[in-house]
Amino acid sequence: MIWYGIVISGILNFLTKFLSLTYFDTSKMNPFVKKILSYVPSAVFPAIIFPGIFLDSNGLIDFENNPKIYASIIAVIIGVLSRNILATIFSGLAAYWLIIFV
Repeated sequence: MIWYGIVISGILNFLTKFLSLTYFDTSKMNPFVKKILSYVPSAVFPAIIFPGIFLDSNGLIDFENNPKIYASIIAVIIGVLSRNILATIFSGLAAYWLIIFV
């Protein structure tokens, strides 16, 4: 019974993504809707990132001795100064690893 749920969920997930990418023409979209949808990535991104940085394994906010916060601050500074995605990612990872292992 669980396999049916997994397969049906996979099919529905595939169909929603496939149909939206193949049959949805953005040139015929209302400009107001286009403007509203342009904010979706910037609204969803913090909701994905915040728990990974600020929450510990128990789901509680952890500000003391959290290396992810310091690494993310360094990554934001590098990102603002360099305007380079790869430099931002690598500087954040390097800062995180240096803080953890040193």
